[in-house]
Amino acid sequence: MNKTIFVIEDDESIRELLKVALASFSYDVCAFENAEDALDAINSHVTKNEPLPDLIIFDIMLPGMNGLDAVRLLKSDPKTSQVPVMMLTAKDTEMDTVVGLDCGAEDYMTKPFGVMELGARIRSIFRRFETHDTSQPEITTVSDLSINHRTREVYQNQQKLVLPFKEFELLVALISERDRVVPRDDLLKSVWGIDFIGESRTLDIHIRTLRQKLGDDAENPRYIQTFRNVGYRFIGK
Repeated sequence: MNKTIFVIEDDESIRELLKVALASFSYDVCAFENAEDALDAINSHVTKNEPLPDLIIFDIMLPGMNGLDAVRLLKSDPKTSQVPVMMLTAKDTEMDTVVGLDCGAEDYMTKPFGVMELGARIRSIFRRFETHDTSQPEITTVSDLSINHRTREVYQNQQKLVLPFKEFELLVALISERDRVVPRDDLLKSVWGIDFIGESRTLDIHIRTLRQKLGDDAENPRYIQTFRNVGYRFIGK
């Protein structure tokens, strides 16, 4: 069965280009010109217990609700938080990228874009989401955290944390290697894939967001310690 991608883009010419390009990669495409209609469609799938899209591609500058706010809504809801999201936008400063990834997007791509690179990024996202290590125990408990690998749920002192896909993978990668400092390149390959396309700044952004959700302090860490220019280590006992 073909994977389904939702595209939210208000520019008709770009929307049609994306529909044609994604269809050429054998994806089923549902396109929307605003975030509200897309969210209504996703909520309808949830209500009817129908399969959610395999990927959602959001523009940022949309009529009505902007793409960032829409992604935040999706990532804050446990029913939709695990659906991967890509931002595809003309906003191309470093801070724009930081904000886009901070709101929960798995990838951030700027316009104008190349169709082949878009396809490569999408395939990379799917490979990461489809990877499952059957050798891992179902539940890992460390410090005050409990990680269920099958349901991808994380509890801290019995309080559930909502972690998007990349943050969950990053936490698991650090905990599984907690006897050593994990180099930055190892984390990028482990969490984003060996064919990762993007800036290593992506890792720092996700570490920062993960720390915020854990209530961790970079200066006085309880969970994640930074080794500048080298990598990170999970220090929770």
